[in-house]
This record gives sequence, structure tokens and C-alpha cells, in this order.
Amino acid sequence: MITDLLVKIDDLVWGVPLIVLIISCGIWLTIRTGLLQVFHLGKALRFMVKNEGEGHGEVTSFGALCTALSATIGTGNIVGVASAIAAGGPGALFWMEIAAFFGMATKYSEGLLAIKYRQIDADGHVLGGPFYYIEKGMGAGWKWLGKCFALFGLLAGLLGIGTITQINGITSAAQNFFDPEKAGVVFTIGSGDSAAVITLTTIIAGVIVTVCTALVLIGGLKRIAKVSEIVVPFMAIVYVLSGLLILITNIGAIPGAFSQIVTGAFKPEAVAGGIVGVTIKTAIQKGVARGIFSNEAGLGSAPIAAAAAQTKEPVRQGLVTMTGTFIDTIVICTMTGLSIIISGGWKPELGLEGAEITMYAFRTSLPLPAQAGSFLLMMCLTFFAFTTILGWDYYSERCLEYLTGGNMNIVKVYRWIYIAAVAVGPYLTVKAVWTVADIFNGLMAIPNIIALLALSGVVAKETKDYFHRKAYLN
Repeated sequence: MITDLLVKIDDLVWGVPLIVLIISCGIWLTIRTGLLQVFHLGKALRFMVKNEGEGHGEVTSFGALCTALSATIGTGNIVGVASAIAAGGPGALFWMEIAAFFGMATKYSEGLLAIKYRQIDADGHVLGGPFYYIEKGMGAGWKWLGKCFALFGLLAGLLGIGTITQINGITSAAQNFFDPEKAGVVFTIGSGDSAAVITLTTIIAGVIVTVCTALVLIGGLKRIAKVSEIVVPFMAIVYVLSGLLILITNIGAIPGAFSQIVTGAFKPEAVAGGIVGVTIKTAIQKGVARGIFSNEAGLGSAPIAAAAAQTKEPVRQGLVTMTGTFIDTIVICTMTGLSIIISGGWKPELGLEGAEITMYAFRTSLPLPAQAGSFLLMMCLTFFAFTTILGWDYYSERCLEYLTGGNMNIVKVYRWIYIAAVAVGPYLTVKAVWTVADIFNGLMAIPNIIALLALSGVVAKETKDYFHRKAYLN
């Protein structure tokens, strides 16, 4: 009954009004910044790998981006894309890309405002994000809205999306690969169809990930950023190369896949492949919702990491932050979606769900032995989920720091609670946890979108002034 109630709340929070609000915000910011994601994407990609020599901050711009990407690039890129296509047909991928295109302007604005309104203490410690650009940009009278955002962000990180769901994804992937027959059963949680079988593989994988998490998190932001700078590019490159290999070896099927995507976007029943009740509304809703969930544009999470970047130019960091959505959705999600459509793993007659769909694509479409394809995806899932654990710890710690007035003793205690949540994650059922995390993610977006719309004039002015100044100097 509780799970059913949570699902109803989740459907209400992530209903059409919130999706329309987030997309409308992206469209408005695209207009106010003059199609910045089109005309300045090349500059943004150059800034991404070229750190600024001056400016205050705790980590490099690239390190801040990798910290944000560590939380953004995750199971949503594998499971989310597969779920969207399975529910809304190939056309869902088209609407996912549309959401990402406008989401780039949203992410740019978040990164810009994070730098403009961040707070730097005497010892150089940086704190910023939606709670500060709400309080400083909109005025002290809106501080309550910033606290709402911080509370929702804290709960989202601790109660699911940063801990239990990710560690569960890692241990499940390890068990499915190393012990698919569940021969090493140690004990069972629950009974009947919903029983969770805990194997020796589950326990070992859980312990290893918990220890690795503790070793990184105890070192604080700089260690998280350093690990992210290594792991995020590595895992993204491996996954992209795997996707490219699938596309290259199945190059003859790509035009047909694009045809299904475009046709499915406006006439989904024509290419639904047996999906019951699929409509254009379903294709749009599933594609947009999963796209937003994957790249987090509008949720307000990425600017928390962006605020720590060593820079003096808000626009510059905004451009760097914008590349996160480009990498996450335009590149990685597109490759995942094309691979799934080409393989046909999304079709209902196969009876596959979530990660199983993407696993089918890797197993059947890569020019490698089936077991090698499965291993490759398992490793990508593991890296994606592990770095999401790290990124969301940073987000939730900064939210707690804002709520407690900068009390670092409470933050240090919370860090151990977070590690404990990772440790117990493999032994908990995830359906209710994922739903709770979904709800808090949606609730995070509401105060953030209000602030972005209220401060869109600031974004437009800063953007115009920056490019005018650069053009004058050149």
C-alpha cells in the first residue's frame, strides 16, 4: 500500500505540468541567450579541457565538470534510455534529444548563476548552487525556497539515488554475470515472488564498493574530483567506443533506425512493434522525462559542483557546465538508443526490461563473443553507478552544509551515515527507494526552475556583456 501511494505521488510530481515547466524554461533561456548552445558549443568544448589560469575555487573547471558528470552519467544512460524506448517506442529517443537541446541552455544558466552567486569563505572553501542563487539573486525573502531545495537534495541523495539504488545496481550486475544461477545463496530476504536472494557474489561486491566509497569520500571534494577526472573520461570513452563499434558494424541498419525514430516521434503506432496503447503523448512523456532524469538539466544538481570551479568568469563556467548535457544525452544516450533500436531488444515479444534491453544490444550487436559484450556492459554499469555514488554524496553534503549554516562537524557525521547507507543497500528492495528518489528529484526541480525563470534577465545580461567584452578585446 505504501509503495502504491508513493507511485501515485511520483506520477503526480513527474506529471505533464513539471515536464512542461522544465521544457518551457529551457526554451525561454534558449531565446534569452540567443541560441547559445548552437553558436558557442565549439567554444564550450574547448573550455571544457582548457582550465582557466585565474580565479578562485577548490577544483579546476574540468574537475568540477567531471564531478557533475560523475553523478549525471549513470544508470539512466543505460536503463533510462532502454525504459523510454520500451514504453514509448523509438520516437521517445527523438523527444529525449529535443529535451536535451533546450536543456543545454538550462544547464548553461545553472552554471553561470552558480559562479555569480557562490560564497567563498576566508579559508577558500566554496559553497554555491541553487540555494545561493535563490537567496542572493532573488533576495533574502526567498531563502525559504533555497532551504526547500537543499532539503529535497539532501533526501534524494541519502534515501536512494545516491546510495541504495546505485549499490543495488552494481551488486545485481555482478551477480547476474558471475553467478546467474544463484548457486552461492547465503540467505534470502522476504518471501514469495518479491524475495531477494543474497549470494556470496552480492556480499563481496557490496563490501568492495563500500570500502572504495569510504576511501574516496573521506578525502572530501578534492579527492572526489581527482577520482572523477580519471574514471569519468575513461568510462565515457569505453562506453562510446563500444557504441561506435556497434554502429559501425551495423552501419547498414542506421538509416532504418533513424527512420523509426523520426516516424515514431510523430506517429508512434506505425513503428511501435507491438507496444500496447503507445501514442504520441506517451512517446513525448517517456522521452522527455527520461531525458531530464538522465542529464539532470533543470534539477539543480550540477550547479552545486560548478560553484567550486576555479574561475572568475560565470559565463565561461556556464559553457563548461553546458557540455555535460551534450556529453550525457546528445552523445551517450543517442548511442545507447541507436544500439537498442538496431538490435531490436526493445520489442515487447522479447520480454526484456531496463538494463536487460541494453545488455541484449551489447550481447548480440557487438562483434565480440556474447559473454564479452555482457562483461563490458557490466563494467560500464559498475563504473557509472560508483561515480554516481560519489557525485551525489558531494551534492547532498553541500545541501546539508547550507541547511546547518556551514557546520562541518555535522557534515562529517553525515558522510559516515552516507557510507553506511551504501553498505546496507544490497540488502534492501529498491522499488520504493527509486520512487522516493524520483519524487525528491522532481521536488528539487521546482524551486530551481522558479529561480532560473526569475533570474533569466541576469543570465541574458551576463551573457551579452561577456561576449561583447571578448569581441572588443579581440
